[in-house]
Amino acid sequence: MPPSGTSEEPTGAAAESEAVVPAEAPAWAAAATGAARGAADADPADAPATDASPAGAPRRHPRATLTTGTVRPEGGGRAAPGDAPAPARQWPLLTVLGTAALGLLIVGTDLFPQAFRVGTLLVGVALLTGAVLRRTLPSVGMLAVRSRFTDMITYGVMGALIVFLALMVQPQPWLKIPFLEDVLHLTVT
Repeated sequence: MPPSGTSEEPTGAAAESEAVVPAEAPAWAAAATGAARGAADADPADAPATDASPAGAPRRHPRATLTTGTVRPEGGGRAAPGDAPAPARQWPLLTVLGTAALGLLIVGTDLFPQAFRVGTLLVGVALLTGAVLRRTLPSVGMLAVRSRFTDMITYGVMGALIVFLALMVQPQPWLKIPFLEDVLHLTVT
């Protein structure tokens, strides 16, 4: 910290290289400070725009400062005509969410002995249905999150994994894969 009464203001050449331009100053003032620093230190983006650019020099475009919108995912338009009510326009998403909610309700209420397996199967089937809808329909509304290919792979892989795990869960699995039992025995013992 400097002693009181002194300041750390740059002098001489240092003062010229650190010229301060007020925020309300016009763009030509910022370009002028770049010229005062010298050609070696000047940033080409700070230079004023001119129509006559040297031959062979690339033109620099002004940087965008405002995002004007986002692009919809492929197939992210309405699934029904625009005059239809909102739920009808989003029927693919509501189908997937409704099936998954039914599966979770069955798991949560545990009304019968295999309710956890049936409910989990419904959740997996809901995701597989989403993958099929995303592949076959040209427009699926809000079910489209990413590109069509990425959505299909994501919904399909996650749905298949959930279905296989629901079929193999203990006790009394509905699907037995012998080599998985051997792998389990090797890792446990």
